[in-house]
Amino acid sequence: MFHSARIKLTAWYLLIIMLVSFSFSMVIYRMTTFELDRIERMQRLRIERQLPETLRIVPPNDNVFLRPLDPGLVVETKNRLKILLAFINLAILMISTGGGYFLAGRTLKPIKEMLDEQNQFVTDASHELRTPLTSLRTEIEVNLRNKKFTLDEAKKLLKSNLEEVNHLQALSDGLIKLTQYQRGTNGLTFTEVSLNSIFNEAVKKVANLAKNKKIEIVNKIDDSKIQGNKQILIELFVIFLDNAIKYSSQKTKIKITSKKTDNHVSVYITDQGIGIEEKDLPHLFDRFYQADKARTKLGMTGYGLGLSIAKEIVEKHHGLIKVQSQPEKGTTFTVQLPVKQLHKLI
Repeated sequence: MFHSARIKLTAWYLLIIMLVSFSFSMVIYRMTTFELDRIERMQRLRIERQLPETLRIVPPNDNVFLRPLDPGLVVETKNRLKILLAFINLAILMISTGGGYFLAGRTLKPIKEMLDEQNQFVTDASHELRTPLTSLRTEIEVNLRNKKFTLDEAKKLLKSNLEEVNHLQALSDGLIKLTQYQRGTNGLTFTEVSLNSIFNEAVKKVANLAKNKKIEIVNKIDDSKIQGNKQILIELFVIFLDNAIKYSSQKTKIKITSKKTDNHVSVYITDQGIGIEEKDLPHLFDRFYQADKARTKLGMTGYGLGLSIAKEIVEKHHGLIKVQSQPEKGTTFTVQLPVKQLHKLI
């Protein structure tokens, strides 16, 4: 589809360029031939005025200024000008074909990337939605065929179905958030917020999850002030803390520290979890991506949207995310945020 679109766009480029080129060629040709004819007429008039009537046919000397232009030479000059302009237009056509094809590719490239990403998003979302929906359908169909279906079994079925519905809702909420951040964040405002208060709120939201695994969260963050949106920054650090807890063993620690420079604040979230393989690091922030080790070893049921959402939030704050990890030793996520926002949030 994009190849044919590229060819069509190249053809339009060529049509416009050649129309302009032919138009200029016609103007140049007409102006040049008009000037040649004008010079020829002026030369003849000058000779006629300066010579006696009996000598006007042949000039009395070889003065070039009194010698009329040879009509054959004028015609030959016009013909050579036509050939020259034809070669110039041919060269423009050849150069424009290559240049137009290249420019058409550059023009369509971001559109192609956007459509490819959109198609991949739809494919990934459909794949993730299919799993809980298939589970729901299978459980319901199997139990409907059971003629001895009891009340206890019905309760177990409803409980299982409710879990799958919760998974679907979590996936739906994640997709909505990710889409909102990718489209822009109209309505959000930046204010001066305390980094310490943000982390206190984030720690409260994951406190029960940490308590269940007997994980200690050591908060040694400085009370720095930054410009940002408090609610989505809380959401950002909840994502990192939630991941750190999920992928850590029981009775371990998660350490939160920070470092401030003149223009930025860097936050470090370090866990003692299973770590991340080097091959997984480049894809860590891709939608729906989960490392195989996390799925098999811990049996996590997430959808791989959390870090994608985190990346969008950090980018909306004009910040950066870095990650360092060693398998079986732990992971450190570094979030660098500017102290002051130089651009309005869009």
